[in-house]
Amino acid sequence: MKKIIKYVLVVFLAGSFLNSCDTTDLELRDNPNILTSGDPNLLLNSMQLAYRNNMATFNNIGGALTRIHFMGGRDYFNNYPGATMNGVWSNTYSNLFANLQAIEEVNDASDINYDFHIAVGKTMQAHTLLLLVDFLGSAAYTEAVNPLEFPAPRLDDGASVYQAALGLLDEAEALMSTNPSATGATDFFYGGDTAKWIKAINSIRLKAYVTTNDAAGFNAVIAGNNFISSSDDDLQFEYGTSELQPDTRHPDFANDYTPSGANIYHSNWTMETMLLKDDPRIRYYYYRQVDGTPGANDINGDAVDPDEELLACSLVVPPQHYQDGGYTFCSVDNGYWGRSHGNDEGTPPDGFQRTASGVYPAGGRFDDNSFDVVGLGLGGGGAGIEPIILASTIDFWRADMATSDADKATFMQAGMEKSIAKVQTFAALDASSDKSFEPSESDVTAYIDGIVADFNAATGDDKENIFAEQYWIALYGGAAESFNYYRKTGYPTTVLPSWEPNPGAFPRSFLLPQNEVVTNPNLTQKTTLTEQVFWDTNPASPTFPPAN
Repeated sequence: MKKIIKYVLVVFLAGSFLNSCDTTDLELRDNPNILTSGDPNLLLNSMQLAYRNNMATFNNIGGALTRIHFMGGRDYFNNYPGATMNGVWSNTYSNLFANLQAIEEVNDASDINYDFHIAVGKTMQAHTLLLLVDFLGSAAYTEAVNPLEFPAPRLDDGASVYQAALGLLDEAEALMSTNPSATGATDFFYGGDTAKWIKAINSIRLKAYVTTNDAAGFNAVIAGNNFISSSDDDLQFEYGTSELQPDTRHPDFANDYTPSGANIYHSNWTMETMLLKDDPRIRYYYYRQVDGTPGANDINGDAVDPDEELLACSLVVPPQHYQDGGYTFCSVDNGYWGRSHGNDEGTPPDGFQRTASGVYPAGGRFDDNSFDVVGLGLGGGGAGIEPIILASTIDFWRADMATSDADKATFMQAGMEKSIAKVQTFAALDASSDKSFEPSESDVTAYIDGIVADFNAATGDDKENIFAEQYWIALYGGAAESFNYYRKTGYPTTVLPSWEPNPGAFPRSFLLPQNEVVTNPNLTQKTTLTEQVFWDTNPASPTFPPAN
């Protein structure tokens, strides 16, 4: 009876905690798992989905800023208002923090061991805190863990939050090292495999150390040789194919494979870079619905007439800054129909012409030159992934931290090999595609050898650009870390400029979540996007990054 009474009290306190946390934008009525369930398994499910959603936001914003994906606003400040991080903030504090605390209290009151749930929760919480600092410059931690005493939590500085996150990873590893049972929990990432979770914990440590250029910390983890080094251990979320109740498909698939055609524009910079270099991943990343884009050449090398209705920019004279740099302003050859950075033109009726998301990572169609349309259930049906930390990513991190060009080339090559091999496995999702269009083993080898040879022969900016381009192409679909690398190094300098000649300073951090600012009297909103996070020691905007 004492256990039962204590358990009910814990659930009540968890509800009180959430009621007190009125400075977030997620009210209790919006999260039924938190409101109605003290079941640690359901709470862990909610936390994992919140973490997945956070990672998708970081990936999408990071990729859009660095041209891996498309960004549609001409002015950075107006494109990223205070609402940009509202969802991430609420997922973090009304879900990850609140549910983790509830599980810990249930664990204290129960005869059942929920250490696995707590370890997973601390891991996800730590990674999210690191990225909150990367994107916002600071985060709530010290006062956020005690909402009854601090209903309007103050922010901790970024460096101290990084240290707190590393401490959470220590706690998570200590729990995982006891090999706790999942006790009926659904582990969306590793199926209850504690050894893989420990590799993920160490890989998140590597993320922190590479961002802050902490060579000692980075090398210590590498020396331990217990991080994600095989694609079998990749930290990723796997989507399903269900369209309704609930829709489990990859969001890009759900947006692109509709009865009215594709809804996402893809980045001209990434598509053209991959096309010109004959990158073997291009047919997996993108599905072309047509064989030629207005204003460019089709797959046969023939010019395609401009089309004012479907691609208005194909009739526009490029602005001077595009002409001066020799950049592709509007149209990419061979049917790669996307948009350039900052293009804010309206949406024409091009849903069955624009290039759609491919089989990787969205679970769409493999591009076999069929030049067909997209639609519900086609390709892989949306059974893609949300990349979070991949083995290929860690090879690029090792290259970034290498102390010699030879080592950097070795790790870059390893990252390319792992990235391409992983991407190629996704062709199997599209059973109806013509696999004869897949690159051969010799094609892949020639591509990798050519890039490595170019890297070894290059110097200065050319060498850095070759590396950065390959890093970013490998990050496609999971590009949160590209934002960090760009602010750390300024590379690659080959990215397309904004359409707008004067788009404002490149964001060095984002505005605080407006919903939190409105309700939390201890916060004051920023007035610019130029405040640098603690590890960003480069020159101030707008002179850095140089390509902006």
